Amino acid sequence: MTHIVDVGERHIREINEEIQEAAARGDEIRVVNTLSRHNLGVGLPDGCKISFEGSVGYYCGGLNTGARIEVERNAGWAVGEGMSKGHITVGGYAGMSVGAAMINGTIHVKGDAGPRCGVAMKGGNIVVEGKIGYQSGFMAHQGKIIALGGAGESCADALWSAEVWVAGDVDSLGVDVNVVEPTAEEVAEVDAILDPLGLVDSSRNWRKMVAGERLWYFESRDASAWLMI
Repeated sequence: MTHIVDVGERHIREINEEIQEAAARGDEIRVVNTLSRHNLGVGLPDGCKISFEGSVGYYCGGLNTGARIEVERNAGWAVGEGMSKGHITVGGYAGMSVGAAMINGTIHVKGDAGPRCGVAMKGGNIVVEGKIGYQSGFMAHQGKIIALGGAGESCADALWSAEVWVAGDVDSLGVDVNVVEPTAEEVAEVDAILDPLGLVDSSRNWRKMVAGERLWYFESRDASAWLMI
């Protein structure tokens, strides 16, 4: 059974309560008349299947604990923020801070992504078919950001142990970034992430970005590197 949720001008708490009740019954959920409202579908449970007609605002799918979420068009800031499990697909553009502080799961953006994609992420994977914005990967701890259409300025700035993979042009690198040649085994790991999305292409020339580790341990004689952040 598909449960239709009409957003309109209703209070956001009422909308999310209806979504949670439908999810608890095991219904598939279709959210219509979204009007790019913020905070839709926050804290969805494992096993929930939900689609949003049109575009959504900020924080859609935040704190996801296992739902499969599909946004038909565009998403505002921080789609999937803090998610720990599940899968989110954005059919168009995703705004700033996609997957901020996420712990696990996958976010798939079919268009471009805004600045600071994957900021402070702790795990999981973000796949962007287009270009990622400036300072994507900023202070990302774990996980992979995979951009198929290039990257903006200050890419992978101040990384921890996450990896940023880019096919296409990179406007500039951030502070303390090393670009390394990936091994065949590492490329196979990325392809395993892309394969279920139908995005594997063996002709890609990958740039794998990792931390240079200069910023991992503060030393006063190297303070200038910190001041660049």
